[in-house]
Amino acid sequence: MQKIINFLRGSVRLEVSGAFPERFLNLCAQNGVSFWAVEWLDAGNLRITVARKDLKRSRALGEKVMCEVKTQLSRGAPAFLARFKKRYALLAGLTLSLLAVCVLSQFVLTVEVSGNETVSTAEIVSQLRRLGVRPGVYGPGIDPAATAQELLLRVDGLSWCAVNMRGTVAEVLVREKVEKPELVDEKVLGDVVARAPGLVTDLSVLEGEAAVKEGDTVLAGELLIAGNIHIEGPEYGEVDLGWRRVKANGLIYARTWRTLEAEIPLEARVKSYTGEEKALWSLNLLGRRINFYGNSGISFAEYDKITDVWTASLPGGQEMPLSLTRETVRAYDTAPAPVDIAAAEELLRARLDEALRQQLGSGEVISADYTSRAADGKLTVRLQAECKEEIGKFVPFADQAQDTQP
Repeated sequence: MQKIINFLRGSVRLEVSGAFPERFLNLCAQNGVSFWAVEWLDAGNLRITVARKDLKRSRALGEKVMCEVKTQLSRGAPAFLARFKKRYALLAGLTLSLLAVCVLSQFVLTVEVSGNETVSTAEIVSQLRRLGVRPGVYGPGIDPAATAQELLLRVDGLSWCAVNMRGTVAEVLVREKVEKPELVDEKVLGDVVARAPGLVTDLSVLEGEAAVKEGDTVLAGELLIAGNIHIEGPEYGEVDLGWRRVKANGLIYARTWRTLEAEIPLEARVKSYTGEEKALWSLNLLGRRINFYGNSGISFAEYDKITDVWTASLPGGQEMPLSLTRETVRAYDTAPAPVDIAAAEELLRARLDEALRQQLGSGEVISADYTSRAADGKLTVRLQAECKEEIGKFVPFADQAQDTQP
């Protein structure tokens, strides 16, 4: 600690020459001049170190005892800064740098979000900007607790949030909600019917009574598993135990056939660049945009805009709220042109495959056949697929009655 103090206040190495240099040491001690690192060179010469502030007093005390006091070396912060006394530009730069550090340390330079998986970071950052948490905002003006509570209200899917201010970094920690499991109401009774026509290949009844068997062909809406069960009485008895309603449940797999179509025009409008370009420059500083192109607008009727952004960053890779943006505007005209039929057909096939997967869910495609036709300025692709899928769909009873039916 003492070394740090000596460095900040500065120190001077002195060489004292005289008949009795020990008298000089006694006089310094009597007048409160601290010294250390005493080094005797010979009987009449020694070296000591004193604080920079005691340099003039040391020389005055040396004159009193007929000793010559010479400065050998100056150390510490004051001596270092004295080197730049006449370098005004360097001093101005150092002053501005220190001032920039002091000022910028009060502002948020980066916003870090962690803990999210399903909720996108872009959505969280967008809501934080609306709440006033963004690069360039005054850090002490942010209320972390209030911001965290408001963020929970604005972003669905979050169950907990904390905003921590770490210097120039606003650290946002979130926890996502755990989806509630789907609750099955066992009190709702009904049947299982077919949601699509098909040929039954596998039947597994968990509750209820099967209304079809393997190999049967069913239509959409046809009863597969009945939730209204007739209870058989004793084999040789004449007592009818009546009917009982349950929640029909089971897995019914069937071969199904699906037909889907998609079309696309055979002619499209393509771009033809005219060669006219315009560059628009802007500077983004602490979240505020400064345009260098004034109020000049874009006179092109149709154009593309290409944006290039150069962002300042620290050596560690942390981005600063300072960026230069160039928006290049390129004018173009449009003209009709025929489409590539092979590429268009490939695109439509991909769309039909995606639509079929969405309809099947966990089902599988056994075979698929595509046909294409170009007519009336359109290319039409038809998909005929044979599939295997679970076709059961639960339908509750109309009256939801649970009383035994006679």
